[in-house]
Amino acid sequence: MVYQKKILLGVTGGIAAYKACALTSKLTQKGANVKVMMTKSATEFVSPLTFQALSRNPVYIDTFDEKDPEKIAHIDIADWADIVLLAPATANTIGKIANGIADDMMTTTILATEAEVYIAPAMNVHMYAHPAVIKNMKQLEQWGYRFIEPGAGYLACGYVGKGRLEEPETIIQVIEEHQQINHFLSGKKVLISAGPTRESVDPIRFFTNRSTGKMGFALAEAAADFGADVTLVAGPSNQQLSNGRINRFDVVTAGDMYEAMHQHFSSNDIVIKAAAVADYRPKIVYDQKVKKQAGDLSIMMERTKDILKSLGAIKEHQFLVGFAAETTNPIEYGMKKLREKNLDAIVINDVSTKGAGFGGDTNIVTYMNKREEKEELPLASKYKIAEKILKMIDQDMKAGSQ
Repeated sequence: MVYQKKILLGVTGGIAAYKACALTSKLTQKGANVKVMMTKSATEFVSPLTFQALSRNPVYIDTFDEKDPEKIAHIDIADWADIVLLAPATANTIGKIANGIADDMMTTTILATEAEVYIAPAMNVHMYAHPAVIKNMKQLEQWGYRFIEPGAGYLACGYVGKGRLEEPETIIQVIEEHQQINHFLSGKKVLISAGPTRESVDPIRFFTNRSTGKMGFALAEAAADFGADVTLVAGPSNQQLSNGRINRFDVVTAGDMYEAMHQHFSSNDIVIKAAAVADYRPKIVYDQKVKKQAGDLSIMMERTKDILKSLGAIKEHQFLVGFAAETTNPIEYGMKKLREKNLDAIVINDVSTKGAGFGGDTNIVTYMNKREEKEELPLASKYKIAEKILKMIDQDMKAGSQ
């Protein structure tokens, strides 16, 4: 619902800007607190005074128009918003945001906000179908921006086709439905581990694996987008979070990850161990670099603590999910892991399959719950896979509480 939500409405320079007036009015009538931000081009189509009268709030246009010396306006408004809505969004503004360009108040604010961003494009039908525009929208969608697709009809340029700004009532309906349906994890605390671990041989060398953390990070981002309070325990990884509300703790070794997961376990409702943790570590870690010698070198290895099994042994209310990355008989080994480690569900993938596994942006997995009900998730982006996994976890939790 938009009632009592703080909504920043961004209006960019297109003829569809006139529809943003009705959108402002309808949002205000529904009880939303609306503040309007305009590009300078947008002011050529609609007067800022119109939006000020409809929203009963000041209108933001110029980055350098700092009315309050105690605040930086574009940062203050970025932090203020619960929802950012770009309507209409031109190809130019979409392209700038997708490429990290912040050259006016609109783009600077959007890059600074941690609020959910909805984008309602409006442009010529051929512009909307241009590969550059499509690429930019896909990039933004991958980062978690939500698009409200334009309608088809007669356009101001004289063409008939897709590109017309969706009607204000429909835009509000889409936002309200998304807010209601896609915040099913609101009030839940979710703990996720991601990435590899490193086990040192000496100050120069270490053992690790091919995990990049992409799947675990995608789960963290999706869980936060679904309204959860997320804690991410991450092994060494170059991945970055786009959602600033996620609590991230960086660790290095399997021992570090064991301690961090146990530290946060009791206070969380859902725990997903997506990290690829070392099963073995060198028994002796040398203080100085091990010098090259004639002949072979043997390194004695010892077992690390089994994090997932130890969590399964102490779980109370938590819904515990493991990952099984396999290369042979993945379902058989996944099922065994599910039973032996007292899990509520397991996500199984054959990392030797093209499009699945470490390092890539896509995955192919099988989700299995403790009733051994399976659902295969075909090739998709890791974020989309993460969304589906979280929805199935939610369904299983609700089924278990009935």
